[in-house]
Amino acid sequence: MKAFKKFIEFLNRLKEFDIWGDKDEGLSDKEKEHLAKVPTQNPYGLIGLVLGGIAFTFGPKYGFIPVMTLTFCIVTLYTFDKEKEDNPWPFYIGIALSVIGLSMYIIGETHELII
Repeated sequence: MKAFKKFIEFLNRLKEFDIWGDKDEGLSDKEKEHLAKVPTQNPYGLIGLVLGGIAFTFGPKYGFIPVMTLTFCIVTLYTFDKEKEDNPWPFYIGIALSVIGLSMYIIGETHELII
């Protein structure tokens, strides 16, 4: 359990990582304070939503994709902070789409894609 908590803490620190290094460039202290108060979206939820769509699309053919997506969404759901972030629904939708893809794989159903 300690390793899981440390992993979640590591993921939470990565959420705050500024890749380009110019996130607060040119902002006054008042603007920075205001931006800190505004609720944001959890990046792992958005990734889980996209992966859930992929699991729904390709999961009935490749069963490992929904399993990996379901695992990712459930683990990263613990990174959601109710005070700083405003929407847990991308996690829930990603989980639902991956469960649908997994159940279609188990049943043996496929859907016709336009692609």
